[in-house]
Amino acid sequence: MPQKRDDALILTPGSLYRIKSLESRDKPMETVGIFKGYAALAHDTALVMELGSGEDKGKMRLIPSHMIICIDVLKAEKEKQEKESETNAVYYG
Repeated sequence: MPQKRDDALILTPGSLYRIKSLESRDKPMETVGIFKGYAALAHDTALVMELGSGEDKGKMRLIPSHMIICIDVLKAEKEKQEKESETNAVYYG
């Protein structure tokens, strides 16, 4: 049964996540921070996270999507509805 858009879980900017990603064979890297969006990284997509604790607080970390093991949602922000501005609208006539 296909999921409706309302039922799908998507990453929303401003939400707090804990991400485990591949670092070494022995242990994964854990990143806790605020999701800022996506970035192009060579031929891949990366998650952009603003780190929220420790000496790296406030720094940005890019995590390539193929390196992600799991994502824990710690605090979810509501998805903002983007309004199409009139300058980007297409008119036919």
